[in-house]
Amino acid sequence: MRITRAMHASTSFRLALLAAPMALLAGCISLGEDPPDRLLTLTAEQTSPAGTAQSVARDEAIVVHEPEVPAAIDVNRVPVQVTATELAYLQDAVWVEKPSRLFRRLLAETMRVERGTVVLDGDESPLSSGTHVHGTIRKFGYDVASGSVVMQFDAMRIRDGVVQTQRFEASEPGVLAEAAPVGAALNRAANDVARQVSAWVAGA
Repeated sequence: MRITRAMHASTSFRLALLAAPMALLAGCISLGEDPPDRLLTLTAEQTSPAGTAQSVARDEAIVVHEPEVPAAIDVNRVPVQVTATELAYLQDAVWVEKPSRLFRRLLAETMRVERGTVVLDGDESPLSSGTHVHGTIRKFGYDVASGSVVMQFDAMRIRDGVVQTQRFEASEPGVLAEAAPVGAALNRAANDVARQVSAWVAGA
């Protein structure tokens, strides 16, 4: 009987030792809120079919860089301009990743289709020549006063040492302030801006 009690006490002591760090760890880790039922993304309205192959000289290729964004947009949420000095985020509207990366891929795919040339949109491009497209997303969210979604993009084109800039904008009024309609409208606005930028780069 003494052996059984000693074994029980020893086992309890070992379990207590194991439980102590786990309890401390639980106090340091937060799993956060449950993920939303749906995530928003940007999808190019024009895409290259599978099997499409393109080949050009190095100086004819286009490199699309990830745009700069202000802090309000550099998140996975959709900003809402409540007043001229107040900003909030739309409930349940969460991007699958940051809008700057989503728009870079959408812009590159749009240019790939419309220009029929090699367009690179990776983080590290091996090309120093060719046409480089940079930019800043100034607005990408919902405006309460007008009930509209707005995207504003300052594009910069660099080729052969020449720098050109131009501002592009697309908006859609009458959008219900809910995640699904706002996400769909922002996708249409992003495609509109991408087509404008593609045409500008082609004609520059």
